[in-house]
Amino acid sequence: MCGIAGIFTSGALSEPDFHESLSRMIGPLQHRGPDDKGIWLDSGSGIGFGHRRLSIIDLSERGHQPMHSPSGRYTIVFNGEVYNFRELRMSLERRGFRFRGHSDTEVMLAACERWGIENAVSRFVGMFALAVWDAEQRALSLVRDRLGIKPLYVYREPGFVTFGSELKALFAAPRFDRTLDTTALTQYLRYLYIPAPRTIFVKAQKLPAGHILTLTDPSTPLPPSSAYWSVAEAARQGLAEPFRGTEREAIERLEELLVQAVTLRLQADVPVGALLSGGIDSSTVIALAQAGTKRPVRTFTVAFDQKEHDEGPHAARVAAHVGTEHTNLIVTGEDSLAIVSRIPEFFDEPFADPSEIPTLLVSQLARRHVTVALSGDGGDEFFGGYNRYVHGERTIRHAARLPASVRKLLATGIRTARPDQWDRLYGVVEPVLPPGLRQRLPGDKLYKLAELMQNNSGARMYRSLLSAWHSPESLVRGDANDEDLIETTLNGDTPSGLLDRMMLADQRVYLADDLLAKVDRASMAVSLEIRVPILDHRVVEFSFRLPRSLKIRYGQGKWLLRQVLYRHVPRELVDRPKVGFSVPIDRWLRGPLRPWAEDLLVPCDLERNGAVCAKPILSAWQK
Repeated sequence: MCGIAGIFTSGALSEPDFHESLSRMIGPLQHRGPDDKGIWLDSGSGIGFGHRRLSIIDLSERGHQPMHSPSGRYTIVFNGEVYNFRELRMSLERRGFRFRGHSDTEVMLAACERWGIENAVSRFVGMFALAVWDAEQRALSLVRDRLGIKPLYVYREPGFVTFGSELKALFAAPRFDRTLDTTALTQYLRYLYIPAPRTIFVKAQKLPAGHILTLTDPSTPLPPSSAYWSVAEAARQGLAEPFRGTEREAIERLEELLVQAVTLRLQADVPVGALLSGGIDSSTVIALAQAGTKRPVRTFTVAFDQKEHDEGPHAARVAAHVGTEHTNLIVTGEDSLAIVSRIPEFFDEPFADPSEIPTLLVSQLARRHVTVALSGDGGDEFFGGYNRYVHGERTIRHAARLPASVRKLLATGIRTARPDQWDRLYGVVEPVLPPGLRQRLPGDKLYKLAELMQNNSGARMYRSLLSAWHSPESLVRGDANDEDLIETTLNGDTPSGLLDRMMLADQRVYLADDLLAKVDRASMAVSLEIRVPILDHRVVEFSFRLPRSLKIRYGQGKWLLRQVLYRHVPRELVDRPKVGFSVPIDRWLRGPLRPWAEDLLVPCDLERNGAVCAKPILSAWQK
């Protein structure tokens, strides 16, 4: 795991200035790679790479980057891991290639020599963001992994292109225009993150997941990137070729794929552990990891001093049953205050998923003991785990049939009581409800239902479930386009089923731009590599072949994933209402974080900033 940066320019830069610019760009990325650094440049071609290394595979100097291919044609900087590099290496050795060291980077370069860049990338199993300079074609290729696990940012002015693992590397380049993108700001206020390809800055963008961007002339506009793999295409193919086997065969196939994915991600020349919440996804990963090794796996959990957000006891019971060496950390609001003021330093652009706080804290905890950790991310998006899949699709279908006047009346009725009043009423009836109907935060969910009822299409209804602010364009000064890939996906014809489109929208946007961005920044802030076995693209492709009944059954999501877990862990240890990696942010904002938040919301400062309208923001804060 590493940090990368580079410059491609048609302007004149002396070699000392070029080297100094690259050095400044990788300086802010030291947390991503504290073990080594390297710079390569060809000032005559206007190209230069910088690299910060976190040594995971082949700790020797033979893993140093930037690295050149045997012929000298290709030069690479690479962030991530290619887990099947040993298999690829054997294939290349049979074709006459010889290797100096044992790194995956050297194998990737040989693969580019043998098959070309796009064909080589299509063979990689892993997570990666990389830049390859082809000296023969005088072309720069920027590549991001299939699911967007690793980040890659690109900035362009005429004659000057930079790229990097984080925006802070681009800030340190000789040029960077900080003009805000008002459409990106609007999308942030709706979703709490900024969907790709936008960033908060007009001239910077995220390379989309599964894409290659090839540049031959920095003086011309950026060409469109091309997809070498797409979650939408994988979904289309999977739905066209549904799994025909029995339920038992489906369970066995999924377990086989997950065992393979977990085993590959246990490869390292440094200590490996795992993050454990006690939920279905992380418990499955932990159980399979422990079953595949003789020594206890180190596992880590953060727990909260508020009972409704505390998964510590559940995680501890799973860890004890599986036999891991477990560490639990209790987090308070005061702990969060120490972290939250540093969030802009970690994320570089607006990002407001509150679970970034426990992710940062559990990453800090794990890094004291290991350099690599497995996580369970991806299970909800590909196996139907969210409550909005289990209940939301049915609610949207029924609501869409009601006249608009009836929906408006229902929404008004829900809002006659506050969310906390609905919570108290729910507390009275909860003991007599069956487990499948029990909910956390019922008042908040009812208010989401009220907002859903005020929309006129299924696409807008689902988007309302994802929205933090339902009319964000009213807050932003300047022009903004509120249409995005989520709405485009929901309004599309493929897949034909609403549930499949809901899941695809989250897989295309929310997964990469919220969840995986959060995990990458939080873990790399403390030089910890996080690996996500459930997002092995072969597991993902298999998930698309599964019928709805193998994902959602009896009012419960992730049915097939649960059956794999039940082979290793008693169901009573993991069957409970979904909590998610949530935090008591409401209590923290009314308590230890309140002075910090109010300092940021001084009316005259908001008005002076000029990007947002102060009045509705202050009104919401008072509520």
